[in-house]
Amino acid sequence: MIPLHDDNPTTLRPILTVTLMVICVAAFFWQQSHDAYDQQLIVLALGVIPAILFDNAELAEEIAMVAPATTVFTSMFLHGGWMHLIGNMLYLWIFGNNVEDAMGHGKFLAFYLICGILAALAQSLPNPESTVPMVGASGAISGILGAYLLLHPHARVLVLIPLGFWSQLVRIRAVWVLGFWFVMQLINSALSDSSGGGVAFGAHIGGFVAGALLIPLFKNQSVKLYNPFSQ
Repeated sequence: MIPLHDDNPTTLRPILTVTLMVICVAAFFWQQSHDAYDQQLIVLALGVIPAILFDNAELAEEIAMVAPATTVFTSMFLHGGWMHLIGNMLYLWIFGNNVEDAMGHGKFLAFYLICGILAALAQSLPNPESTVPMVGASGAISGILGAYLLLHPHARVLVLIPLGFWSQLVRIRAVWVLGFWFVMQLINSALSDSSGGGVAFGAHIGGFVAGALLIPLFKNQSVKLYNPFSQ
């Protein structure tokens, strides 16, 4: 199930949503401007490595670029490949504008960064000795998904359902789209080996839960949760 668009208008221009997308895309092109070896060094230097973050290991001085704590921010703007970037930007574009609309630009930026930090900790704390670097906006964007679910569960989302050689475009309520996404993260997390590389499902789950818990605190007072779909 691949979301493509939601039928959910906004009143504010999504300035921060677009800005975050531009920064992520620019950072990815900066990564791609280096050769393969230097790209690996960038991920090591600016990605979250639990063992480094919790002072259980150290990077070589010639690799380190920022303090370990700073990597929880820098890691949010790096990506591991084209599909990683495109998938994250698609979800940010579809769901970010309505969450930004519900809380305003400044609070949205704080919300995004806090969700990203909590997502990184959710992935790192269960295995603080891990030396696997983590990069991507997925954790912060998962927070947006959790917030959107509570704000607009009845909004219609246009999704592509690929079925082998045949696919179908359908409009489904956000509660089913995002609920399915979250259940898949739980299943994949249970089946994956947290000590290896791959997708950081713990960050997805942590970010989603953080967004759902924080949205009542960050939304504007005039904005209600569980909005009915009026179109």
